[in-house]
Amino acid sequence: MADQGKPKYAFFKGSIVPLAEATIGVMTHAFNYGTGVFGGLRGYWNDDEAQLFVFRPHDHFERLIQSARLMRIDVGYSASELVDILTDLLRAEGFRENIYIRPLAYKSSEMIGVRLHDVEDAFTVFALPFGRYVDKEEGLHVGFSAWRRVDDNAIPARGKVTGAYANSALIKTDAQLAGYDEALVLNQDGHVSEASAANVFVVRKGVVYTPPVESNVLEGIVRRSVIDLLRDELDLTVVERNIDRTEVYIADEVFLCGTGVQVAAITKVEHRDIGSGQMGEITRGVRNLFFDVVSGRAPDYRHWLTPVYTKEPVQSR
Repeated sequence: MADQGKPKYAFFKGSIVPLAEATIGVMTHAFNYGTGVFGGLRGYWNDDEAQLFVFRPHDHFERLIQSARLMRIDVGYSASELVDILTDLLRAEGFRENIYIRPLAYKSSEMIGVRLHDVEDAFTVFALPFGRYVDKEEGLHVGFSAWRRVDDNAIPARGKVTGAYANSALIKTDAQLAGYDEALVLNQDGHVSEASAANVFVVRKGVVYTPPVESNVLEGIVRRSVIDLLRDELDLTVVERNIDRTEVYIADEVFLCGTGVQVAAITKVEHRDIGSGQMGEITRGVRNLFFDVVSGRAPDYRHWLTPVYTKEPVQSR
């Protein structure tokens, strides 16, 4: 992973403040019990236009509000208001590079007691310079994790719940300490669900398959966008269905997508090469298209982007 810079500011308790002032106490409910939800967004710098584009912020904030509702958290703002807050924060930061954005809504009372009702809520957001989430986006070596993806009847899989990411941390650390770049995770039924924090796509005989949302996958914004690009721009058939472990071994291509990982090829699973052992044609095509889209170089998809440095009205969708 590339070195990360630090933010100068955060939106905290209703205003933009220096990062050092955006602090919580050790008794904060979310810190003790994992009772928070978060989002992950990226902004991409377009040097030709001297513009920073945020990818689908309105959709990301709608999902944050949905996640918060599952945890009985009142974010306190609409998705459109959150886009405006984010835009003000990024203008204060003045970034001229690619960035990662982290909004959080959480139970903020300083108290002991395991519950969600009658606990105060709060919202914060910060952003920082950010490069690659994984070093080998062009060719990951992964293994299957012994851990299972958290089940929707245990912790809502559709929500980005902070406490649930202990599951992701166990998966990722065990994979990397075993020598892999990442891990694929099965659900309780034994079908492929996700990577530690990314959605999975498998290509077989020109058809692209991805696990359905009922396989305990996060309803990813990048996942949805990649499906649209595969179907509408690359004219490929995309099927959402259960995927067996052995289908991954015999796939022609496998790739991951997500805000952090972006679009990354898997070229080896355990001791088996995927296809030729190199990034496949379909993966390369959708990856190149994705980066054109998020950097503002695909005119048909400018409506997915919100420009930060502009006097024009920001686009919410």
